[in-house]
Amino acid sequence: MPYVRPLLFLFAAAWSLCGADLRVGIIGTDTSHVPAFTQMLNDDSAAADHIPGARVVAAFKGGSKDVQSSASRVDGFASQISGRWGVEIVPDIPALLSKVDAVLLSSIDGRVHLEQARQVIAAHKPLFIDKPLAATFEDAMEIARLAKAGGVPWFSASSLRFGEIATAGKFTDTTGVDAFGPGDLEPHHYLDLSWYAIHTVEILYTLMGPGCESVTRTSSPDADVVVGRWKDGRIGAVRAIRPHSDYGAVVYRGNKIVEIKPQGAGSYRPLVQEIVKFFQTGTPPVANAESLEMFAFMDAAQKSKEQGGRPVALAR
Repeated sequence: MPYVRPLLFLFAAAWSLCGADLRVGIIGTDTSHVPAFTQMLNDDSAAADHIPGARVVAAFKGGSKDVQSSASRVDGFASQISGRWGVEIVPDIPALLSKVDAVLLSSIDGRVHLEQARQVIAAHKPLFIDKPLAATFEDAMEIARLAKAGGVPWFSASSLRFGEIATAGKFTDTTGVDAFGPGDLEPHHYLDLSWYAIHTVEILYTLMGPGCESVTRTSSPDADVVVGRWKDGRIGAVRAIRPHSDYGAVVYRGNKIVEIKPQGAGSYRPLVQEIVKFFQTGTPPVANAESLEMFAFMDAAQKSKEQGGRPVALAR
């Protein structure tokens, strides 16, 4: 459908020129991102944090009964965004898609993302997919295939990509990176690093860029260490720490070493600004190919773990 994407964004540009906010829908109200993002978009009384140009108007709760962190929060977050910011809670995804211009797919369970994204893509709505992009590399690739075939733009990113670590640690002469952060696991996700260590993988890729060829993984109850070799010879590593950890990175610049360790994960605001800009323009701030390579990185790391730490090449 070669004309779908241009028409979508001619519409978005016209909508913006007439002064109206883009209507955003949320799929999955089982993450704290939902009230945080909604407040930034809908609460214009908080001038310092408000992001103009888009407004959350509808949400489908979704939720996964076998994931405790989903089942215990999905109703509460839905009630919060409905009561505080007037978001309509709808019974299903088709009802949501009839009311919105763009979609935040926020379901915390990556296993449901492919089927939910399939419906959004069929409706030709621009799509932001919150972490994890999917539960498996194969699902991530299928989402990308469907979106390309339908001419529907999408992107997925951690807020850490746009935060202090990335800003302070991005150099043109980087020869290697050791990134670290929390590595909580969730038993229903085959790619166990995709549950929470995806944030640290994103730090690594933000600072190193794409181009990893192979990885090795060492696992213990307290941490996982994944070491990747880039095609230009550089080495990048992820340390996923349990039960808790700050985020940070050590950046190697030849003989120089830069340690970046901010006080916290940072604000969601830079990410939400990028989401709104993406909905308005259709241009993702993170290349889809890089997002898919991060999943290939985690897929190879999973296989390395299963093979006792042997090196595994990334799938292409």
